[in-house]
Amino acid sequence: MVEATDHEAAVAFFRDALGLPEEAAFSGEGDARVVILDAGRATLEIANPAQKRLIDEVEVGRQVAPRIRVAFEVDDTEATTTRLVAAGASEIAPPTRTPWQSLNSRLDAPAGLQITIFQELLRPDEGVGARDAEPEGDGDS
Repeated sequence: MVEATDHEAAVAFFRDALGLPEEAAFSGEGDARVVILDAGRATLEIANPAQKRLIDEVEVGRQVAPRIRVAFEVDDTEATTTRLVAAGASEIAPPTRTPWQSLNSRLDAPAGLQITIFQELLRPDEGVGARDAEPEGDGDS
């Protein structure tokens, strides 16, 4: 759960701009509101401070991440980043190819969340480093 002071802006960003499907919405006394969005399969990365600094350095070039950052896998990092910035996010770092072969951008999003938008550049059967093993050249050996 994420507490959002500007509930409407956060819902519009994550549901409408990012495209997370709405599963349910509830309201209660005193203007209490919640919208439940389907964010797909979740993983929890638990990193030590050194790894957190390494990821920031690779994705952004400097230490910027708060204690919690949420990442969303998309089909097209560049188009999604452009769409989310137009919808109110602030770009911290543009799409950047990582050593683990994904294209990642970093954004400040509504509700005080820092998010990573990432696109896997390799098929699952290729694995990290598989492209590095291919010989250089034009294929006319």
